Amino acid sequence: MRNLTVLNTAIANCTTCARLVTYRQSIARTKRRQFMDWTYWGRPVPGFGDPQARLYVLGLAPAAHGGNRTGRVFTGDRSGDWLYEALYRHGFANQASSTHRDDGLALSDCYIGATVRCAPPGNKPAPDEFEHCRRFLRDELYLLKKNRVVIALGKIAFDHYLKTCRMEGLEIPSPTPKFGHGATYRLPWGVTLLGSYHPSQQNTFTGKLTRPMFHGVFARARRELSRKLNGA
Repeated sequence: MRNLTVLNTAIANCTTCARLVTYRQSIARTKRRQFMDWTYWGRPVPGFGDPQARLYVLGLAPAAHGGNRTGRVFTGDRSGDWLYEALYRHGFANQASSTHRDDGLALSDCYIGATVRCAPPGNKPAPDEFEHCRRFLRDELYLLKKNRVVIALGKIAFDHYLKTCRMEGLEIPSPTPKFGHGATYRLPWGVTLLGSYHPSQQNTFTGKLTRPMFHGVFARARRELSRKLNGA
């Protein structure tokens, strides 16, 4: 891929996974009661952010009535509310909310992607769907030339980031890094990988993930970027 614009067009036009195409289009037709006046995006959701980003945030997949509705990753659902609040608090976004693609939100030094680009039934992509989407993650990482810190939201994103890097010939440390909230690994190719629990309602409503815990990961990302800038 020549650039992120070309990549994002390819993502938005993908129809590789029949199960996901059927599901996302069905959701876009039936909608949810409070969103009946919306024209749902109903397509794969591209990445979003600053092409010169040093911070890359990797999630799982768009929400059926979030990204699948709005057309922007982590936009229009409670997970996104948590994410963009944290990005704003730590200087990566110009506002603390993301509601639709024309809301004025801009990211600075941050880019957001996902392991799977279509909303999956039950929020559970199938193994072949992960594999089909891997090319988009690979190309995104390749095009983000300045990437120095990765925040993986959840174990699936954490493991798929490392798997993608391994498949691209990068040397994974031994023993293999293990996911945990706040886990920090400085990888041989100059990227620091941070683990965070996903800001899903299952985690935030139960208190498994609190705002101080979540914000702590982004504060760590900011410190890592400062350290790398200073050559430490």
